[in-house]
Amino acid sequence: MASRSRSRSQSNTYLRSDSGGTDGSASGSSSPILEVLVVFAVVFVAQGITTVAGLMGTFFVLAPPLTTNPWTIVTSVYAHSGLGHLVSNTLALLVFGWPVARATTRLRFHAFFAITGAIAGVSQIVITGVLAALPFVPVAPTPGVLGASGAVFALLGYLVASNRLSTGLASFVTVPQWLSILVFVGLAIAVTFATASPGVALIAHFTGFLVGVGAGRARVLQVGSSARSDAARR
Repeated sequence: MASRSRSRSQSNTYLRSDSGGTDGSASGSSSPILEVLVVFAVVFVAQGITTVAGLMGTFFVLAPPLTTNPWTIVTSVYAHSGLGHLVSNTLALLVFGWPVARATTRLRFHAFFAITGAIAGVSQIVITGVLAALPFVPVAPTPGVLGASGAVFALLGYLVASNRLSTGLASFVTVPQWLSILVFVGLAIAVTFATASPGVALIAHFTGFLVGVGAGRARVLQVGSSARSDAARR
């Protein structure tokens, strides 16, 4: 799976801040987290205003069919169903997002957050819609989804797949790829059901975690010369 010298090099560089990103953005900064929190707050206020006007769903709730209000694929990632939902996602973002933000560039972090959150939300709508259409499957289609949980789970998955411990284990244990996939899928299922409660978008959580794991294995957020040399050796 990986040689000892290569894994040791990766474990020494991951989650360290580089002097700068290849995309021209400064890396090693926690500012993307603060910027996301500002967006959370602004969107939360906007939700209150649009709720009075009866337009909150139009602007912020991702609902089928996806082509009706396509902008909600992104805006729903930053919207929340209430103050408790906002606070819980904020705390999770601080815990899981802070180390990732300090190891990558602002641009990459924001792109990762928005894209993984959008993928998670769309998967919740599409997959529940497909399952609900099947006979003898007790699943109701999701009428609408909003929240940053999918993106937060992607950050958690990224940390799980690319932290120093998992990289260090690869230096002396050769694991077949199929077994790695099975382990990560099992972990995604366990983490997803650990957060299960009424009204929670479990498929979005599951998808976000798996997408984060894949991104972590590929180290898509890693910047600097170490990332380029690692890619050349693959």
